[in-house]
Amino acid sequence: MKRNVLIIGAGGVAQVVAHKCAQHNDLLGDLHIASRTVAKCEAIIASVQAKGAMKVPGVFRAHAVDAMDSAAVAALIRDTGAQIVINVGSAFVNMYVLDACIATGAAYMDTAIHEDPAKICETPPWYGNYEWKKRDACKDAGVTAILGIGFDPGVVNVWARAAEGMLDRIDSIDIIDINAGSHGKYFATNFDPEINFREFTGTVYSWQKGGWQENRMFEVGKTWTLPVVGDQKAYLTGHDEVHSLAARYPQADVRFWMGFGDHYINVFTVLNNLGLLSEKPVRTAEGQEVIPLKVVKAVLPDPASLAPGYTGKTCIADLVKGEKDGKPAEVLIYNVADHKEAYEEVGSQGISYTAGVPPVAAAILVAQGTWDVGTMVNAEELDPKPFINLLNTMGLPSRIRDAAGDRELSF
Repeated sequence: MKRNVLIIGAGGVAQVVAHKCAQHNDLLGDLHIASRTVAKCEAIIASVQAKGAMKVPGVFRAHAVDAMDSAAVAALIRDTGAQIVINVGSAFVNMYVLDACIATGAAYMDTAIHEDPAKICETPPWYGNYEWKKRDACKDAGVTAILGIGFDPGVVNVWARAAEGMLDRIDSIDIIDINAGSHGKYFATNFDPEINFREFTGTVYSWQKGGWQENRMFEVGKTWTLPVVGDQKAYLTGHDEVHSLAARYPQADVRFWMGFGDHYINVFTVLNNLGLLSEKPVRTAEGQEVIPLKVVKAVLPDPASLAPGYTGKTCIADLVKGEKDGKPAEVLIYNVADHKEAYEEVGSQGISYTAGVPPVAAAILVAQGTWDVGTMVNAEELDPKPFINLLNTMGLPSRIRDAAGDRELSF
């Protein structure tokens, strides 16, 4: 049984991870959290203590580390005795933290594909540009590396795998992500603005008709009718899970749709057209070199600051269509999360909550040996049943709507 967890990162998702690890520290052992700024880690630990979240008395310590320094991360893993590393730092640090886990034998998990700060929207499949190149190294070292185990990617991948047992053939997987909540700000992003905007300024890739389809952001929109949140407009968007699900389901169309309001689209379009979302440096009239995207990030609200006033709900779903017993069939698997309930439990808003709970569930399954596979995998390659059942008890219940009705999904 693996024990002792090191959390990399100190943002809104890391806060959720910290609280959920604390709630299960009887299984996960000593807890540690590290980021470049140790004060942020200490604040998260203080919030855990304020909520009385530790299930049993135990260790929870803060550390400073440059997560882009693999040797420093490896040294911290050894010093803390961590056997499981939950990486919820910036997507820029993934490969460095993964290398540290390979060097030390610690299990690794993350919630997004690695990104190169100097590049936007590389050629697909995106995992093939980075993480998948370390598959053999993980296997040779016997290191469990679970890629993309947040919500999307993550839970939605697991739902697709679960749908394999419900349909005889899968023809399409549409992942729909709707945030029907309100943060009350003029304009803000729900997670790191730099990562958020980079997703939407490049080519939109989807997998359709056996190949990669290219579109522009906001070019293809559709109104979806979903449980609780009702009719919502969402747009075809490039996203991480498409790049691994397309490899497992090459015969199916795999698409990701994200909801956006008209106000968001208008502000985004103006910023983009002015060049303010560029990752390329520019020089001001005073001779100062700046990166426009980082300037925009600096003036927008910190996503973690949105939590106290956030209201409303999210709905994230997989609509999987195919065939059952020779007839067309479909299943909708979904979750509804509440921003206010998330804040009351862990001090974060619902977007961070949905992203932060799943890696802790995965860590528990690794600790117990259920998902400790000793190699690199994406979420859909693992047995979905114990993960879905565990999430049902951790605040993220899965529901299914099909010909038999609407009910909780459990195994």
